[in-house]
Amino acid sequence: MIMSKIEIGEVFTISDENNEEQEVEVLATMTLENTEYVAVSFAEDLKEENDEDIDVFFLKVDEEGDFAAIESDDEFDKVSSMFDEMMDEEEAADPN
Repeated sequence: MIMSKIEIGEVFTISDENNEEQEVEVLATMTLENTEYVAVSFAEDLKEENDEDIDVFFLKVDEEGDFAAIESDDEFDKVSSMFDEMMDEEEAADPN
C-alpha cells in the first residue's frame, strides 16, 4: 500500500488527550531515519497570523499513515532540531 504524501498546508483533525478534536495544519514534513514526521500547529492559531504565539507540535507518521505521538525525548530533540534547521534554511533562502 502506498501512503499518500502529506502536503504542507494540509489541515487534519486530531483528538487531543481530552478527546477534543483540534484542527491542525501541517507546517513541514521531515524524514529522519526512515520515519516520516510532521510539524503541525493549530489551524486557529495560524489564522491569527501572530507568529510568536504559534505552538508547533511534532508527530510521527506510522506505517498506516496515522499520526502518533513521539515517545522519547531523544527522538523529539532530533526532530525538533531538524525542523529548526529547515526553518533557518527557508529564512536564508527568502530574504524578505
